[in-house]
Amino acid sequence: MDLKQAERLLQADRSYVWHPFTQMKDYAERDPILIEKAEGVFLYDAYGQRYYDTNSSWWVNVHGHAHPRIREAINRQLGQMDHVMFAGLTHSPGIELAEQLVKLTPPGLDRVFYSDNGSTSVEVALKMSFQYWQQSDRPDKTKFVYVDSSYHGDTLGAVSVGGTDQFFSVFRPLLFDAYSVPSPDPRLAPGGDAETAAQQALEAVRTLFEEKAGELAAIIIEPLLQAAGGMIMYAPSYLTRLRELCTAYNVHLIADEVAVGFGRTGRLFACEHAGITPDFMCLSKGLTAGVLPLAVTMTTSGVFDAFYDDYPKLKTFTHGHSFTGNPVSCAVALESLRIMEDEHVLERTVESAAFLKTQMTRFQSLDGPANVRSLGMVGAFDLFRSRDAGTRYSFDERIGFRVYLEGLKEGLFLRPLGDTIYYWLPLCTTRAHIEDIVDRTLRVLQAVR
Repeated sequence: MDLKQAERLLQADRSYVWHPFTQMKDYAERDPILIEKAEGVFLYDAYGQRYYDTNSSWWVNVHGHAHPRIREAINRQLGQMDHVMFAGLTHSPGIELAEQLVKLTPPGLDRVFYSDNGSTSVEVALKMSFQYWQQSDRPDKTKFVYVDSSYHGDTLGAVSVGGTDQFFSVFRPLLFDAYSVPSPDPRLAPGGDAETAAQQALEAVRTLFEEKAGELAAIIIEPLLQAAGGMIMYAPSYLTRLRELCTAYNVHLIADEVAVGFGRTGRLFACEHAGITPDFMCLSKGLTAGVLPLAVTMTTSGVFDAFYDDYPKLKTFTHGHSFTGNPVSCAVALESLRIMEDEHVLERTVESAAFLKTQMTRFQSLDGPANVRSLGMVGAFDLFRSRDAGTRYSFDERIGFRVYLEGLKEGLFLRPLGDTIYYWLPLCTTRAHIEDIVDRTLRVLQAVR
């Protein structure tokens, strides 16, 4: 791309485009990065600058950009069929993908409902749970429970069960009421002990269930990692015991694995770390290796059977989208799963995750980074003015944004969450990449401070 064309495009962007989760005034005197090419773990802008894609393009990319087998799968499927509706019609990619997901997800999840993105997969789970109880002679079970600091998407239903008010408080009058319970965040427990934090959070769940189970349809969680809430990583024992409580009190468990599914935590699904099967599992992002929109909501035969009846009984689940089960997206998701197996991606990820964990300890040599943590290919720390003194940066200082801008100079595309700096690395990231990324981040932190 020549410089004249790049400038024209950026001027058009400034004139016509409204970017997501962006205060557009931040770009009144600076341009967003105009990406011309993406390959492997790198992004290339129109001026020839290369950046590490350290957040996997908003947590979606799995095998790196421009994987040749993914391209081939798209072309192959386009040669047969682009899109058909998924009501009254079906197709091979949709059937085969559902079959594979049932085999790979925790046992008991044997029905697959397609949608378009993570938010809608959560909406589907909420509506299915609600309608299930209405059709199971438990009409009072209409309320939902969410965890503080959680994020489940930005549609109104998903926001109603989100615990990140800093993003969505303006929409509160539009939302339905739901109960909240404390996060199992280790930072809330004495000494930062993860097991203590899990125990404290579970006691609050138990108390709520004892008092309100008769009106509770489901509790929704992000297994092991509350991402948008600040990369909160908690103990697997929380999931194990929460599953026990949900079973004991007859409350559905919805596992939102939209962000953490498909190897990001070192297992194919985060629920595997605790050996549990939720009643609903929401999947998207990495489902298609981060290439095309697709989502699924998986559930059990027990839930499915509550909707299976004669048409006049009006038990049909009346939810769907124009692009539900898009054949090209399904074909890409199938190919991504084959790549996982053929290239031994999970085995390689375990080794890379261990190296990332070791490299993350290097940040402890500085006084600023605190609560250094990692899980699989995700690493994070909270940036303090002084960790030893416990002094935080003020909101107005926008330390995270300053890190982002300095990171661009070092060839890093970082997108911090407030003052939480994090990596969300593609599973193809090598040891050499990880070491280089950490080297560059250390220089960024020294420059900012």
